[in-house]
Formats: sequence, C-alpha cells, structure tokens
Amino acid sequence: MNLSEHVATQFRGVYFGGNWTSVNLKESLTDVTWQHAITKVQTFNTIAVLVYHTTYYVSAVLQVLQGEPLQAKDAYSFNHPPILAQEDWENLLDKTWTDAELFAGLIERLLESKLWEDFSDKKYGTYYRNIHGIIEHTHYHLGQITLIKKMLLLADNK
Repeated sequence: MNLSEHVATQFRGVYFGGNWTSVNLKESLTDVTWQHAITKVQTFNTIAVLVYHTTYYVSAVLQVLQGEPLQAKDAYSFNHPPILAQEDWENLLDKTWTDAELFAGLIERLLESKLWEDFSDKKYGTYYRNIHGIIEHTHYHLGQITLIKKMLLLADNK
C-alpha cells in the first residue's frame, strides 16, 4: 500500500469506520434526527452546522482534486442551507457521504509525488498537509458532535 492509499484509508476511517479511535461520522450521525441536528446546546455550534462545516472543506478540496480552482472561503464554511425537515437533513448527510467517498477515491489514486506538491497556491502548503488537515479537522469536529449528541440525549431523558 502506498502513502496515498494509506491517507485515503485514514480519511475513510473517520467518515465510515475502521479508525484507531473506533468512532466515525457516519455511525455517530445514524440516529440523529433533523430536530436534534439543528438544536442549539449552550453556545456550541449545532450538529448540522458542524457536519456542513466539515463537508464544506472536503467539497472544496475535492474540486481541486478534480482539476478545478480552489473556491472556498472560510467565512462561508458555517453557512449551511436551512434544515426545516428530515429530508433537508438527509440531503446534507447524502452529500457528506457522497463527497467523502469521491474524495477518498481521488486521494487513493494520487501519485505519491503529488502529495508533496504545492496545493492550489504555495501559501496553503502541500496536498498532503491539506488532505491530512481535513482528516484532523474532521476528528476534531467529530468529538464535538459526539459530545453535543450526548448532551441532547441527556436533555431528552430528563
């Protein structure tokens, strides 16, 4: 297995399972309703916002991997479309899983030498830095999602 395949495996692990932490986004979100997804807990972002936020960066880098220019702006990374029903929530989740699988597939097929090239612009560092950063970023927000979900379930059981 080359480095690109290892990185794709790490990415798939945080999204779909099989990682060292034994926690992944898909399983963690399986039983989250749209109402829980948009419920604000204290001053934290909602689960929906965090899912959109992580997907935003995957989608942005996915476009670059597909040969498009980088079009992301950090200021837009928390601005998800309204979630007013279960269908809206499921659409966000479907996009998340689809983009994640496309992303992993493209990473897997990258020549290892490409990982060490500048990503889009030299100021962003290498492809490796950006892809691995997305994996770290997703683990970080997955932890938040897990805690918010637990808080919501505790509140429901009171």
